[in-house]
Amino acid sequence: MGLIAALFPPKDRKDGIRKSDFVFFHSLRALASFVIILLISIIVLLVWQSREILMRDGLSFLWRNEWNPNENIYGALPFIYGTLMTSLVALVIAIPVSVSCALFITELCPRWLKAPLSFLIEMLAAIPSVVYGLWGIFVLAPAVREYIQPGLGKSMGFIPLFQGPHFGIGILSASIVLAIMILPTITTMSREVFNAIPQLTREAALTLGATRWEMIFMSVLKTATPGIFGAVVLGLGRAMGETMAVTMVIGNRADISWSLFSPGATMASVIANEYPEASTNLYLSALTAIGVALFLVSLLVNLLARLIVSRFEKKVGG
Repeated sequence: MGLIAALFPPKDRKDGIRKSDFVFFHSLRALASFVIILLISIIVLLVWQSREILMRDGLSFLWRNEWNPNENIYGALPFIYGTLMTSLVALVIAIPVSVSCALFITELCPRWLKAPLSFLIEMLAAIPSVVYGLWGIFVLAPAVREYIQPGLGKSMGFIPLFQGPHFGIGILSASIVLAIMILPTITTMSREVFNAIPQLTREAALTLGATRWEMIFMSVLKTATPGIFGAVVLGLGRAMGETMAVTMVIGNRADISWSLFSPGATMASVIANEYPEASTNLYLSALTAIGVALFLVSLLVNLLARLIVSRFEKKVGG
């Protein structure tokens, strides 16, 4: 009854309270509807602007692996691959560091150090992406070329991921930059999840004879698994949509290679790089279609993540 009254407030009341509630309710509904309309309009505009390449090539545009604007050959697969590869490698690097930082701040950090450390981690999110890109070009790329890639090649060169010439600029450098950029997002969200776990849960584990590390593993990490996964999804969304920093360090070559040392390109980077140079309607349509592909990939990843989170929650609840 309360929900029905909230959705359909009575209109026959003449006092000021009912009128204000009526106006407030419909104002909120209008604003919420505006967000939905805005999203739908963006989707419709992107699909409409990409209609030319979609009518010519159809869905084969998504899995064609050649991109040659001079010959009017357009394929989005190298950029989809580059987006997924850099994002996944960034998560592999960022998740252990982020979750460890969140655990240290909530469970092990001295009280006087919590606020400064949390502030410094959150400040990483305030750094503009172009600054990350400049740091990647002048600091990270030379270090990757001189130290990281030779070391990985010698120790793990039997794996295709770590084979090839050492350029410094490439998928590995872009992934490291992305890992640093998504670190504050995953850390902050994980910290909030850990803080939401009742203190009684920790005390119960210690009372039953668990060590401090066993308590952290059983009472904190296991309980917070759905929340950690949600934080990872937010970080993944940030990584997949990042443009400037990735554009400056990835090499921008439309190629599919198993090696992390090779240059590549992402969907966001090719749009940023080539949109000003697109001189034909078909070229513009192909770049817009890549934007549609980026939206679809992000949507599918988020839907899959929601499904996994819901299963985790059911498992933990059971």
